[in-house]
Amino acid sequence: MVSSGDFKKLDKILLFDNLATNNILNDFIDSVLKAIETQVRRSSKQQGSTSGFNNTIIIGIKEGGVPLADLIRQSIKSRFKIDCEIGYIDMTLYRDDPFSIKKPIKSTELPFNIENKDVILVDDVISSGRTVRAAIDEIFDFGRPKSIRLAVFIDKGGRELPICPNFIGKKIKAGKDGMIHVDILSKEKRVDKIIKK
Repeated sequence: MVSSGDFKKLDKILLFDNLATNNILNDFIDSVLKAIETQVRRSSKQQGSTSGFNNTIIIGIKEGGVPLADLIRQSIKSRFKIDCEIGYIDMTLYRDDPFSIKKPIKSTELPFNIENKDVILVDDVISSGRTVRAAIDEIFDFGRPKSIRLAVFIDKGGRELPICPNFIGKKIKAGKDGMIHVDILSKEKRVDKIIKK
């Protein structure tokens, strides 16, 4: 994620405008919901009940994963009339690169027991995989989930760790010098490629 103040030193290239971003977003959320629904049905058959949704929780990685996690939760509520538990994780202290020194520490909010839960971990962009690894490390400090599935809106490649998302909105090759900025909170949603001048 790039702060708006940094844009003065950077070139922005529009990759997806409002319509395209909305289409990618809708397909992304729909793929997550279908997978959750399949898992819930399987769980309900095994347990002989319809309580499968009680085992699914959503965790957004701060900052970029938060609005996406919120949208997934709202969609679950709208489609299935169930209010999934949601939390947010800041993995700053778990990062293994110098970026963690420069980034202000936010607070992790996991107001529920994650022991033996099916976690949907959500972020806006994945590249090296180090942010996700750090987030998983922190999750395990709170308990041992039954499973963790990763949902990322944009996969820009460049993996340095063997981490593969279960759900991807769009794959974009951006190179090491290119950053991807996702804005789904503005009235005009967009995805930009950011290149340092």
